Amino acid sequence: MKKFLFLFFWLPLVTFAQFTDINIIKEIHTKDKGLVVSAHPLASEAGAKIMKMGGNAFDAVIATQYALAVVYPQAGNIGGGGFLVGVKNNGEKFTLDFRETAPERASRDMYLDKNGRANTDLSQNGRLAVGVPGSVAGFFATLKYAKLPMEKLIQPAIDLADNGFALTEKEANLLNSESKNFDEYNRKTTVFQKNLPWKAGDILVQKDLAETLRRIQKSGMKGFYEGETAQLITAEMNRGNGIITLNDLKNYRVAERKPLIFNYKGHEIMSMPLPSSGGILLAQMLTMSGFENIGKYQHNSTAATQIMIEAERRAFADRAEFMGDPSFITDMTEMLISRDYLQNRWKTFNKNSATPSAAVGKITAQQSESTETTHISIIDKEGNAVAVTTTLNGLYGSKVMVSGAGFFLNNEMDDFSVKPGVPNMFGAVGGEANSIQPGKRMLSSMTPTIVLKNSKPYIIVGTPGGTTIPTSVYQSVVNTIDFGLSPNMSVNMPKFHHQWLPESVMVEKGFPETTIADLEKMNYKIERVQQIGRTEMIVIDENGNAVAVADGRGDDSVAAE
Repeated sequence: MKKFLFLFFWLPLVTFAQFTDINIIKEIHTKDKGLVVSAHPLASEAGAKIMKMGGNAFDAVIATQYALAVVYPQAGNIGGGGFLVGVKNNGEKFTLDFRETAPERASRDMYLDKNGRANTDLSQNGRLAVGVPGSVAGFFATLKYAKLPMEKLIQPAIDLADNGFALTEKEANLLNSESKNFDEYNRKTTVFQKNLPWKAGDILVQKDLAETLRRIQKSGMKGFYEGETAQLITAEMNRGNGIITLNDLKNYRVAERKPLIFNYKGHEIMSMPLPSSGGILLAQMLTMSGFENIGKYQHNSTAATQIMIEAERRAFADRAEFMGDPSFITDMTEMLISRDYLQNRWKTFNKNSATPSAAVGKITAQQSESTETTHISIIDKEGNAVAVTTTLNGLYGSKVMVSGAGFFLNNEMDDFSVKPGVPNMFGAVGGEANSIQPGKRMLSSMTPTIVLKNSKPYIIVGTPGGTTIPTSVYQSVVNTIDFGLSPNMSVNMPKFHHQWLPESVMVEKGFPETTIADLEKMNYKIERVQQIGRTEMIVIDENGNAVAVADGRGDDSVAAE
């Protein structure tokens, strides 16, 4: 089937002229070809190139992730972590947890001052905010499902770092806006700074990062977690108050976990289990809105939106009370997603007014949200499917670049409950279940998800967005299955978000004003925002026809094999 490039009159897209030689493709229809959707066109092209060389979806996702570490440094990374959900064409399902861990010198109250007050600047910026990186270990754990050697999969990223790539206007502006932060948290000027402001078309070359990638290419995992790169990381820690040691790096391990799988209206939905809250939240929200037969209402109508808001409210209240690293807490997943438990939770739903958040949860605090993560959705011509979400947590993570190695370190320690009841930078409130302990994995909102229909991949979806991740994936699934929207509309129609605390409901630019007015009459507090998430989705019909959509909210792009 011929591939098409679609531009949509209702969605403002940037012009190709802004991207010099970068070709941004927002939607592709194809059959019997591999598809990659990611946050950057050069990364998507790297994954597609690998499939053309004989690689499968798992080869492609490794190559795409390495490329994002070069061309999308605000979130793509080798200094962070993430989660992968995969389905092989033989039906085998698996997940990989390469979430960061707390260093061995971490402690429960490490971000509290002498008066017991939380210092969130320390958990969000600088060297003390860094968790032990898991991304590179995750890429190697994926390799056993791939066909090609790591030396080939990492080469596109090395070439991009060595030769450079042209910045878009958005990328140039972002680097300029963060230059003062790079100065504040780094002893030396970084490669991301220069005397004159960056502008569209400037070439960003990253020689130190290219050498770091070559060490991985030559020595495998030891090329990152031991040897010169590990020494550079610990040297960076010693320039400030960082606590990651050589032992922390050497002992990092990926966790292979049983996927969280549940049924929804004849579909098998597969998502990430703890320590990601995403899969549990998705199961809870879909089940609760299913009690009201959400599909009988119109998309973004008052009735449908209210039902979904209230499902989100109850799920996020449970997130705060019950969820954390399953190696350190009692895993309550089975109870939390059970129909009996959720029916009991839903008894307080009132179709005529908002449910007060205090009525469904125990902790009170104020919250906010952020968006810096990145997601990749891939399917290959053999039917293997993969959804992976990775992150540095905040924008450019801790803002600390490893001097001599050329990559940013995460600020993932802020995803722990720094102090019960105190929200992190994404606004997520937690309790003891997510308190800091050495070796523990911090709770996450990432929700890489694959929906199967008749045992075959039907929807591959995920998004960045902090605490808005589970609600955006939830809405994308409901938009497709219940409201019957096209993949493009499912991704790009205005979204909304509620997370229990604060009481307000975020609505994206363009959300129906009539629905907003109705909700306000029902005592909902509305907060208008420019955008929520950047969803990457692939939908495959029963005949094998596939539609891949990159979110129009950013420079995201689709590439085909």
